Amino acid sequence: MANSSSGVEPSISKYFANDPPSCFDSLSAGEDGQSQDAIVEAYLSYDYLAASSTDQQPNIPDSVRDLWEPPKLTPGIPPTSLTMPGVSVATDLTDPVQDAVGLLVDATEAQQRKLLLPDNVTQDERGLRELIEHGCFRSAVNLTARLLTIKQQGFGHAGHPVKHSPNSLQLWFTRLALLVKLGQYEIARVEAEPFGALSNADVFYEFYHPDMHSDRKGSMAPFSFRLLLAELPVYLGAPRVALDRLTELLAIVNQIKAYYERATGTVPHATEAHAFWTVRETRILHSIVNCALAVKDFGLVEQLLERLVAVAAPPQKRILLSAWGRIRLQCGDMVGAEKKFSEARRLKEDKSSEVPDLIDRGLLGVAQNDFQSAFDLFQKASAAAPSNTMLYNNMGVCLLYSGKLKEAIKLYEGAIQRNTKSCLNESLLVNLSTLYELESNHAKEKKINLLKLVNRHRADLTVGLDVCLKLQTTI
Repeated sequence: MANSSSGVEPSISKYFANDPPSCFDSLSAGEDGQSQDAIVEAYLSYDYLAASSTDQQPNIPDSVRDLWEPPKLTPGIPPTSLTMPGVSVATDLTDPVQDAVGLLVDATEAQQRKLLLPDNVTQDERGLRELIEHGCFRSAVNLTARLLTIKQQGFGHAGHPVKHSPNSLQLWFTRLALLVKLGQYEIARVEAEPFGALSNADVFYEFYHPDMHSDRKGSMAPFSFRLLLAELPVYLGAPRVALDRLTELLAIVNQIKAYYERATGTVPHATEAHAFWTVRETRILHSIVNCALAVKDFGLVEQLLERLVAVAAPPQKRILLSAWGRIRLQCGDMVGAEKKFSEARRLKEDKSSEVPDLIDRGLLGVAQNDFQSAFDLFQKASAAAPSNTMLYNNMGVCLLYSGKLKEAIKLYEGAIQRNTKSCLNESLLVNLSTLYELESNHAKEKKINLLKLVNRHRADLTVGLDVCLKLQTTI
């Protein structure tokens, strides 16, 4: 691993040190297609594990990136004021797909599963990155347990004082983000608890001897880690708690922004630093919007979206306006939704960017029960963006609502046959399994065939197998 004092980010930071993407960066609506009332669904599960290169990040000094005020250091800090985490499960996460295949099919089929395991990669951040790149998220969780054990933070070490480092905190962030991605929320809750709000003295550079980190100051924990901890209550059914935490985080970020605004012309990199922290402020606002949606505070949603749209650059403004329109659809405000879609359409840069407009108009058609028109719009969008599997989902739902069950099944099956790996996503699997059940009482054989495809082409599903394929097993 690169020396942190050299100014070079650890290699793992290519995936985890950067700020996580906002839900609005890839917002798609109606993806689950399970009910007409769920035409718009705000994404509360952000993909912290998106592969984003550090080259896309501004060239910001560590002093700007790590800026966070540590607590006042006093001699003899009591152990209760230290951060003492530990892995909470003694055994590795198992592979539910392989278990289901072994139980419902046979051992020969189970052997067709090609899955990278922790033993197949290097026992370091490079190996962890390889597992994640291949979608082997459970294996990656298991490798983080090994790596944290080396740092005396494995199973049974919770509650024991330990020295933290940027690398160890990156590992914890990675592990917790993976657990959230896999829906292992209770494990994530238990393991996140010792970190609190990352406000204890021992997660700051100042706590340690200057020689350890070449006089670096501020937070050793990445900003993404703070954001994940603030959002975690959403997954645990407590969005109002998350809203409070995010509001506190926003207040601190606004203070940092104000500092750099006042320091323009007197502090090096002040202008760039202000812009950098503005991006972080925007990311928090996106999270607050989603929490407000979860508690149905649509007044706050409107207020925040108006604020975000006012300062956004044209490409981002178009995404925000489209999201705003979809949220209004969720509220049943079709006139208001159409107004926002029209505003977004006026920002269209060229013909190649017509897909979002087609999707917006299709969603409006679904809301108006005009399923044939909606299908035609989604089909046109799919021709322009064939890799967008959400469109196949929406097209299938339109066919189902039009009374064309067999055509909907044929569409899904054709999509999987043409592009097996990407179309074996959780949303499409849920939809197709549901349609098989609607079609006949002999759906199990068809769902077993889907299970075989998942076994051969997918590493991990981020939704439970029983949810995706509705398989009644005793696993």
